[in-house]
Amino acid sequence: MARNRPEETIAPPDLDALAERLGLRFARPELLLQAMTHRSAADPRRGQLDSNERLEFIGDRVLGLLMAEWLIERFPEEREGALGRRFGALVAWDTLASVAEALDLGPALVVPPGEGRTGLTARRNVLADALEALLGALYLDGGLDAARPFLRRAFAPLLEAESRPHAPAKSRLQEWLQGRGLALPEYRTVSTSGPAHQPVFVVAVSAMGREAEGVGDTRRAAEQAAAEAWLAEVERR
Repeated sequence: MARNRPEETIAPPDLDALAERLGLRFARPELLLQAMTHRSAADPRRGQLDSNERLEFIGDRVLGLLMAEWLIERFPEEREGALGRRFGALVAWDTLASVAEALDLGPALVVPPGEGRTGLTARRNVLADALEALLGALYLDGGLDAARPFLRRAFAPLLEAESRPHAPAKSRLQEWLQGRGLALPEYRTVSTSGPAHQPVFVVAVSAMGREAEGVGDTRRAAEQAAAEAWLAEVERR
C-alpha cells in the first residue's frame, strides 16, 4: 500500500473554534471530530468507521424528529398535509446544504489535501451530510436537549422566511402538469461520470414534448435541477 507523502498529511481542523462559533459544547469532543471527518479521510484499517457516515445515519433521524416537533409547536393550527409540505422542504438535502453553507461548515471538514483542492468540501451533498452528522454527534453527546437549540438556531431563518414552504422543483413540476390534466414527467439518466466519492450525474426530464437537463452530485439532485430548468423554460416562454 502506498504511503502518503508528507505534504498529503491530513491536518486537524480547529474544531474548538468551530464549536465556539456555533455555540456548541461537547463533553466528548471526539464526536465533533468524527462528524467533520469525510470518508475520504477515514482510516481504511478501521473500515472507515471513524468517518461521519454513521453519525449522518442517526443525525437524519434526529433532524426528522426535532423538525416535526418544532413544526407542530410553531404551527398549531395547520393540518397534517400542510405540515408535511413544510417538513419536506425543510429536511430536503438542498435545504440542508444551504444551512451548512450558511454555517460555513466546509472549512472545518477533514479531507485529504488533494481532495480539498478538488473542491470536495464545497460540494452540497458533502455539506448536507456533515450537517446531519453534526446533529447526530450532538444527540449522542447530550441527547435531544443538546441538538434541539442548535437546530432551531440554524433553521430559524428558513422557518420564518415564508408563510408557505417552497416546494421542491420536482413536486412543482408534477403539480403544474397535473393541474392541466397532462401526463407526468419522465426522467432518464443521460450520463454518470467522476470517481465514486465525487460523482456527477446528468439527468433529462421530458414533459409536454419538451426536454430539459440538470446536473448534480446525486441522481436526485440532478432530477431536481432538470425539473427547475424545465419550469424556468416554460416561464420564459
